[in-house]
Amino acid sequence: MSLSIHDASVPVLTRALSNLAGVVEKGRLHAESEKIDPAALLGMRLYPNMFAFTRQVQAVSDTAKGCMARLAAIEAPKFEDTEASFAELAQRLDKTLAYVKGFTPSQLEGAATRPVVLKFPNSTLNFKSGWEYLLSFALPNVYFHSAMAYGILRHGGVKLGKSDFLGSLGGG
Repeated sequence: MSLSIHDASVPVLTRALSNLAGVVEKGRLHAESEKIDPAALLGMRLYPNMFAFTRQVQAVSDTAKGCMARLAAIEAPKFEDTEASFAELAQRLDKTLAYVKGFTPSQLEGAATRPVVLKFPNSTLNFKSGWEYLLSFALPNVYFHSAMAYGILRHGGVKLGKSDFLGSLGGG
């Protein structure tokens, strides 16, 4: 049995986004129960030159929706980076989840072998195939920014464990 690019992207991104939504919710509950100004957690960062928590969550969202759009060779929806609360971050993740889950295998036909080009203001990344893009860029970036968001909240005192990052295991 071969793995399709749809099977390697949609369920994996759905899981990562869902798990991050759970982390965001735990952050909200922690701020509420400990009477912490939510802005303190939302603006936290692990080091001065790293993204703050809010931007880490936005980066996961942007990477996931951008990944699916690039694999389908369509334009990704634009989300304004204006979230200023845990509730707004949760809504953004919900919109991203709905977008990712909406892709069908037929929309990704040809993605496995189609080149993917990412243009940045000062550079361009060229991937020879959708597989290379997905496995070497998109998924690692989703996990990196998810891990940073988790680490920021954990450092901020939110009671999180490895299972919050990984989600339920063993088919559950």
